[in-house]
Amino acid sequence: MRTLDFAPLYRATVGFDRIADMMDRVMETDVSTPTYPPYNIEKTADDAYRISVAVAGFAESELSVEVKEGALIVAARKAEEDKERTYLHRGIATRAFERRFQLADHVRVSGASHVDGMLNIDLVREVPEALKPRRIEISNGKQAIEAETVDV
Repeated sequence: MRTLDFAPLYRATVGFDRIADMMDRVMETDVSTPTYPPYNIEKTADDAYRISVAVAGFAESELSVEVKEGALIVAARKAEEDKERTYLHRGIATRAFERRFQLADHVRVSGASHVDGMLNIDLVREVPEALKPRRIEISNGKQAIEAETVDV
């Protein structure tokens, strides 16, 4: 497999550290990428998304959702195991986990809910007014010249 070295990118650019870090993360060939717990990412509207994480066996008090440094971090820690139970087959995994989702610019978490073993996290992209396209009215040259002479 071919690997890419982004060191020249770091030396030749200023202020693009975040992009270079994202490229490094994408290009990692770590085969031990966690697959637990399973999750879905869906687009619910033009500027709205939902991440659904399967968290069967966890109570709301054992789940943690936080945003830190541009990343959404979902974590779970199971409370003390009941020692009186004896399982003949244990197929529901309740091991601790931490799952990270990198958030794009201007995406914020609008809410989270825990329903039927699914943790649903709603996200909204809010583009600031300064970054939205705006229409500039075009006037003819005579009006612009008259406006300048009146202002002087």
